Amino acid sequence: MATVQFFNKFPCKTRIQTSTNSKSIPKPPSMTTLTRRPLFPPGESTLPRADFRVRVIDPEETSDELGSALLLAEEAIESVEETESLKRSLVDSLYGTDRGLSASSETRAEIGDLITQLESKNPTPAPTEALFLLNGKWILSYTSFIGLFPLLSRGIVPLVKVDEISQTIDSDNFTVENSVLFAGPLATTSISTNAKFEIRSPKRVQIKFEEGVIGTPQLTDSIEIPEYVEFLGQKIDLAPVRGLLTSVQDTASSVARTISSQPPLKFSLPGDNAQSWLLTTYLDKDIRISRGDGGSVFVLIKEGSPLLNP
Repeated sequence: MATVQFFNKFPCKTRIQTSTNSKSIPKPPSMTTLTRRPLFPPGESTLPRADFRVRVIDPEETSDELGSALLLAEEAIESVEETESLKRSLVDSLYGTDRGLSASSETRAEIGDLITQLESKNPTPAPTEALFLLNGKWILSYTSFIGLFPLLSRGIVPLVKVDEISQTIDSDNFTVENSVLFAGPLATTSISTNAKFEIRSPKRVQIKFEEGVIGTPQLTDSIEIPEYVEFLGQKIDLAPVRGLLTSVQDTASSVARTISSQPPLKFSLPGDNAQSWLLTTYLDKDIRISRGDGGSVFVLIKEGSPLLNP
């Protein structure tokens, strides 16, 4: 540290002009004697001292701090890049698994390992405190919940398939809607459940289902018939019946306008079985990983995310 002192002196001199005339000029009677006051108080002959302090920065200390900041920034970038790479790998491994139904044991093991790695890098350690991220519609991409497998199985109902399984969270009203969309050559319809949720911990929510809803079938104006269907493991050729379906198409268009105007069918879901809990173990703007009370895992992708179209 260095201290710089400034001393300013202001000498005062009195000029006395002596007249050449030996006789002094008398002062007017009304004129008083002027007394000169000192510039500084008695005992002080300078201005108050001003201190300026200058910090001398050690170049080595600055270099260490900058190096530490750069190292932290590099580590953060590497962590984000690794997480994004894991997300892409997980989505790639889900391709062709039919939401987990047709995944082989080797694929399940690979998916499980990727899920564990992502959970260890969870950027949202308290998901229930980040409801803005939970809010919205999430599309189910993979599950190990065997209770859904009969629903996902092909061939149970000819020409009908599960087109989408989704979960919509409304964080403002603390509601959850689970929906399954079915699609067939004649119509599309949905079955959904409406529930309320309560926050029980930074990661866990308690869900209580209140009602089920069977959506109004939306019949298609045009009927698309495949070349064949699989039923009970057998392929059935539909070529012989294509001609009969021409008149059915006109009838379906007329019925569609009538059925589509009907309200959905709602039914209550009473009992203890209508409750469950959900633990969110990974959450960001694209992917949510949750685990249910039966130990099952769910991988969901946010609607609108580019990961839905890899």
